Amino acid sequence: MSNDFFRRHPTRREFLTVGSGIFVALSMPLALRRRMPLVRRSFPLMGTIAEVQVAHRDERFAEAAIDAALVELQRVERMMTRFRPDSDIGRANLGAGREGIAVSAETALVIETALHWSSVSDGRFDPAIGAASELWDVLHRHEPPPEERVDRLASRGFWRKVDIAQHGGAPAVRYEDRDLHLDLGAIAKGYGVDRAVAVLRARGVGHAIVTVGGDLYTLGESPEGGPWRVGIRSPHDHNALAATLEVADRAVATSGDYERFFRWHGQVYHHLIDPATGAPRRTPMHSATVLGADCMNADAAATAVFGLPHDAALRVVRRRISGAEVIPLT
Repeated sequence: MSNDFFRRHPTRREFLTVGSGIFVALSMPLALRRRMPLVRRSFPLMGTIAEVQVAHRDERFAEAAIDAALVELQRVERMMTRFRPDSDIGRANLGAGREGIAVSAETALVIETALHWSSVSDGRFDPAIGAASELWDVLHRHEPPPEERVDRLASRGFWRKVDIAQHGGAPAVRYEDRDLHLDLGAIAKGYGVDRAVAVLRARGVGHAIVTVGGDLYTLGESPEGGPWRVGIRSPHDHNALAATLEVADRAVATSGDYERFFRWHGQVYHHLIDPATGAPRRTPMHSATVLGADCMNADAAATAVFGLPHDAALRVVRRRISGAEVIPLT
């Protein structure tokens, strides 16, 4: 698929159908009629697809704002991905089991926020189970890993063994367990969305949507006035919507089992690892969506409560996000 496809302005039909992620925005046609084009760009990022959409009368202004937002998203990825040995997390996973590894203030903030979610969720969210994520590697595996290797990583409470402290005036991370690997995939994407939105705001953008995989933020109102309308794709039919939300200046994060998985002997093995078992979480739920003020916390919250019934999920989320909403899908 050519790069031109991602840069040109989509028609109404394309806008409603080409999205490859969990969300579908539904607000474009009237914006076009009012001569406020919605400029849209998509690109691979953090193992998924990122998309920035800006509505503005000056298309060159919108393109420049999108360029700046994408640069910021790429900066966060370089800093926090576990797939680069020179990132903060890559360096920590290589050496923090032996000594303190200096990290940026931003990475330290994201790690500390993740550990807070581990605490309020009683360990359901654990950013330190990267070794289990690496073991399952659902995008490349075709059958489960050996049971003894899975059991070795179950119920280890790795999050309790991550130490963040100041070393030489800078944040440093140290692991108290050699089997511990950080994986910020369930929170760094949300942080990246927040940072991209901050860049757009600083440039004077008033109407935009930033999406990275299952994490989304709607900046301002939709161009025609009122909230943006955002659809959540159905877990059962990629061309259908399970729910439609109306949101403005709000984050929406969805964790689900139907984007990254493999099947083996009729069983679905997805990428959302249960720290208690060291394996993909077994649940009749297919996704959990959290609405909150910022995407970093909504991202972590959605993973933390995936698989919980609504009332229990809401209790966990509201320990850290006042006024949050939770939508579980079965």
